[in-house]
Amino acid sequence: MRRWTEWLGVELNVVSTKEKAVATAGGMLSILLLCLVTEACVGIVDGSALVASMGASAVLLFAVPHGQLSQPWPVIAGHGLSALVGVGCAAWIGSPILASAMAVGLAIGIMHWLKCIHPPGGATALTAVLGGAAIRDLGFAYVLCPVMANAAVMIAVAVAFNAGFRWRRYPAAWVNRSRMGDPERSNHEDLVEALRNLDLFVDLAEDDLLRLGRELSKARRRRAGKVAKARTRVKNAA
Repeated sequence: MRRWTEWLGVELNVVSTKEKAVATAGGMLSILLLCLVTEACVGIVDGSALVASMGASAVLLFAVPHGQLSQPWPVIAGHGLSALVGVGCAAWIGSPILASAMAVGLAIGIMHWLKCIHPPGGATALTAVLGGAAIRDLGFAYVLCPVMANAAVMIAVAVAFNAGFRWRRYPAAWVNRSRMGDPERSNHEDLVEALRNLDLFVDLAEDDLLRLGRELSKARRRRAGKVAKARTRVKNAA
């Protein structure tokens, strides 16, 4: 059973009940405010001015506010560029199937190259192709409203909401460095080299990765100390 839970990643989910409750409240509040602001600004009351992929963004912004995928640049550029690609594919590729595949694939590539990976952006690109006549009629205006307008509201709510909890920070650059100390330059360089060698995208901010490394070192030292004490007791008993 443990092997299955490890494979599924269940054991890595060690978030407290309090944090889960805060994330839940943040997600609900963000979508509520997004609906209200959109209705007030656009004058549409049936929710059609909302982009469904903002629901996925809410998960990242409030459940993983410190994650690299959740930061303002990935949210704004990820949604905006993906919408631009999606509208272009819908307009210039006749086959909806091919247009859908191209929109999502190109969105992933552009987000990678411009360092703005935001998974909901893939859904934004796909919506531009398969969203129906209402979306197609908007053309490239879809990029500005509703997509960019929705993303801006989500970021504003995330900044205000997460600021109310001392253990949270959004954007991640607003971390209280006075509590954890500025990371040494050598640590930064070591981290960059390690990530380059892994050639993997890691959804953690630099400060969190450095702090994780320090906590792992502390855990190893504590475990080594316990083992040494146990061996000493056994030796003395003998």
